[in-house]
Amino acid sequence: MSALTRRTRLVASALTAVALLSVAACGTDEPDAAGAAGYNLSADQNRITTDPVPEIAAEVPQSIRDRGTLIVTGSAGTAPPLRFYADDDKTIIGSETDFAHLLGDVLDLDVELTAADWAQNFVRVDSGEADVFISNVTVTEERKEKYDFSTYRLDNLAFEVRKDSGIEVKDPKDVAGLKVGVGSGTNQEALLVEWNEQNVAAGLEPTEILYFQNATDYYLALGSGRIDAYFGPNPSASFHVIQAGETEIAGTFSGAGPDLQGEIAVLAKKDNGLIGAINAALNHVIENGTYQQVLDRWGIANEAVETSVINPPGLPKKQ
Repeated sequence: MSALTRRTRLVASALTAVALLSVAACGTDEPDAAGAAGYNLSADQNRITTDPVPEIAAEVPQSIRDRGTLIVTGSAGTAPPLRFYADDDKTIIGSETDFAHLLGDVLDLDVELTAADWAQNFVRVDSGEADVFISNVTVTEERKEKYDFSTYRLDNLAFEVRKDSGIEVKDPKDVAGLKVGVGSGTNQEALLVEWNEQNVAAGLEPTEILYFQNATDYYLALGSGRIDAYFGPNPSASFHVIQAGETEIAGTFSGAGPDLQGEIAVLAKKDNGLIGAINAALNHVIENGTYQQVLDRWGIANEAVETSVINPPGLPKKQ
């Protein structure tokens, strides 16, 4: 089977799952003008919009205002409902792109969406190739040394396992002896590595950690039994449970560890003058209700924040 065919099948199943998730989240199967079960799955998204706010737009650095675009980088797009491909198999849609477009509306900027593998998104911000990274990025103390953050969603992580596997993950010791897949360079990787070290120090079996970049790959590994669990964002895991019907959630955790609620944020290069405008724009859409409409649209209302905060406490640095 070609890579394109595999990707097309993944996109098709993901789009079907969007409709299923909408029914589950909204409690109705009555479609609106946007499409099946309330979701527009086409490249023409008919997104939720809001009006520009000149006093907030004026806070954007002059070089970006002169350009007229906000360049947004993010993951390549196989993680519904966050960032995934529309039914044309090339246009990236989802909650993260909707938040990006809301920011563009308030700041009176066109939004240019780009995609890259996870680690390359940081490189793009570092080099100035992108203005912001909006793609389920968790605030961490280590990242705060190089970047500024403005929060817009709670960060919850989930262990997804095969249905009827009997696996439950309630605390770190429960991953001892398991083969667990994770994305490289993510905060869930940092947590998993820390838990494994704690377990080994306590005399428990080590966790075998396997790394994946694409949803296609880790779901194939999970389905075939090559891994016992995958540790990733809760929205994507919950979405896939509904879509596939062959997996279940074995446990959920804060992305910042047991003592702190993790938060997802817009990431910008540190001290480049942009994060203040981003923060003001986010709080504006929270106040005017369009933020909540995006959350409701994608079935993630339980991850809402009351206020966007700049550089809150994040996942602690490894000691």
